[in-house]
Amino acid sequence: MQKSVGVKRKRKTIPHLDTIAFITILVLFFGYVGSQMGVANMFSTIMQTSYKLLLDTVFLIMAVAVLAGAFGKLAMEFGLVNLLNKVFAPLMKPIFNMPGVAFLGIITTYLSDNPAIISLARDDDYISYFKRHEVPCLCNLGTAFGMGLVVTTFMMAQGYLKEALIGNVGAFIGCIVSVRLMARSTKKSLGVEVVKEKTDLSRDELADNLIETNEGSFFERFLSAFLEGGKLGVDIGLSIIPGVLIICTVIMILTFAPPTGGFSGEAYEGVALLPKIGELLSPILQPLFGFENPEAIAFPITALGAVGAALSLVEKFLETGIIGGNEIAVFTAMGMCWSGFLSTHVAMLDSLGHRKLISKAIRSHIVGGLVAGISAHFIVVFSNFIMGFF
Repeated sequence: MQKSVGVKRKRKTIPHLDTIAFITILVLFFGYVGSQMGVANMFSTIMQTSYKLLLDTVFLIMAVAVLAGAFGKLAMEFGLVNLLNKVFAPLMKPIFNMPGVAFLGIITTYLSDNPAIISLARDDDYISYFKRHEVPCLCNLGTAFGMGLVVTTFMMAQGYLKEALIGNVGAFIGCIVSVRLMARSTKKSLGVEVVKEKTDLSRDELADNLIETNEGSFFERFLSAFLEGGKLGVDIGLSIIPGVLIICTVIMILTFAPPTGGFSGEAYEGVALLPKIGELLSPILQPLFGFENPEAIAFPITALGAVGAALSLVEKFLETGIIGGNEIAVFTAMGMCWSGFLSTHVAMLDSLGHRKLISKAIRSHIVGGLVAGISAHFIVVFSNFIMGFF
């Protein structure tokens, strides 16, 4: 009996599966929330919460982003980025098993956002330093530090300097795990061939060429860089509005408890669904992350999609006593390391030409973010233990 060769059977799929899934999600969300709050109160709370978030939180984050963006641009303009690159690039190989020029990707994404790594990766001179399997790892590397300066500055503005710095250390540890796990997967898939012949440019010359600077006097360069960086901060602030108003409104409704006097349609009323899930997971969350209240689970869940929206939860959590210093450190670490990667990873890997590795990158980065939060928690515990002796 002869076997048929070259005939591929089409996989049967359910017609309009996406439509069915979308309708199911809508019915479950609005059906559950509406049954608890009442339809009129539900829509009123959605609108009031979105409005409050826009006025009280989005503009604060935008202000932080403007100042952070201005500082980041000044750091590039006057050589601080190049100096840091020269100092820390030699550590990239032993820590991340990546070329020294990869540090340039870390600092540019830290000062801006995840996709900044793509502009570097599209430069032939820059990519020539990487082996074939190392190129997709740039996605995880850059994402782990995306919006790092904004997240750190925002947490410091809440009065948690030490915890924000600990969170940065946690994010760094999580990034190491994410990049090395990703590299192990890409070696199996792509091999270790060099992309192209090594460029004649040295690492320092490459950094000089990739970072644009303005011409003119010191004052002119300062003013130009300051305004350009501030404008970038405004763009970041505007770009987070949809995530904050949509994602964060939904998360808050699912997180906060009903008011004592009953639902009235005011802002920040909720059905407390996520805390119930958090209570089920508390045997895991408490020892690993040190969360004292189950509502804290809302931050990492939100950070998966948009770290700007996750930051919008912090002030309200602090006001209600849901979180403290430990949670700020964990939030900083996980917020930086994940930094909304579910909404950017696909497009970033597609731009790098490695769409088939999306699932591997996501799995690696989920583990990296969890390690970041766990590391931050135990560093806080250790630092408190040490300070107890003094």
